[in-house]
Amino acid sequence: MKKLIIPVCALLLTAGAVLLSLKLNKEEAAPEADSSEFVTITDAVPDAILEIRYFSTYNFVGERIDGYLEPTALLTKRAADSLRAVSDELLTLGYRIKIFDAYRPQCAVDHFVRWASDVSDTRMKSYFYPDLDKSVLFEQEYIMEKSGHTRGSTVDLTLFDMNTETDVDMGGTFDWFGPESHPDFCGNPDSGEFNGDGSVSPSGMTITAEQFANRMLLRNIMVKHGFKTLDSEWWHFTLKDEPFPETYFTFPVKQL
Repeated sequence: MKKLIIPVCALLLTAGAVLLSLKLNKEEAAPEADSSEFVTITDAVPDAILEIRYFSTYNFVGERIDGYLEPTALLTKRAADSLRAVSDELLTLGYRIKIFDAYRPQCAVDHFVRWASDVSDTRMKSYFYPDLDKSVLFEQEYIMEKSGHTRGSTVDLTLFDMNTETDVDMGGTFDWFGPESHPDFCGNPDSGEFNGDGSVSPSGMTITAEQFANRMLLRNIMVKHGFKTLDSEWWHFTLKDEPFPETYFTFPVKQL
């Protein structure tokens, strides 16, 4: 009988190990954890400048955001190819692109949600949302539980002037929560017409014709090369033909 028991036990242990291995392999192969179709932006767009705000403490939360392990930026290969075309054209005009954020893991979005739920934490209010009560951030969709960035084909960026060696003046900072960040603030982005009307700003702020034109320069070249805009943020663009429109990725931001 003992001779029969030993092989059966061994068989059960082997079967258990196989099942565990299959489970682990299945978890490792989860599509949202797969970074194989992504690239480090500076590998694909070598002229890009990185200022990764969520790796730093200079952002609307005031601390490094979960999931940002290195100060780098990632995009899907398809989006990076289009961004390279944007960069190449801007170089002929004397500009480089400066990237604030690109792919954003779901844990980073979860970090934003936790922060927004704590209405007592207003340490960065004066820098990014002075005209808003923090309690309205969900209601007005400044903070959401899902972000297009997490699908991997969205990028936040501005222009850098190679002649003056400074950022181009866009009349407002990245991640400013308010109508001043809208592409149609003080003008019509479809026609490119500046109207100078700053009455929609709670604080009476306005932007100049030059600042509006700078926003339109970035917008027009991004759209030309296959990106679509967002009505609430002049710096935000998503590839129209994004390869993963339903996948919210989970792998961290680090050099690939």
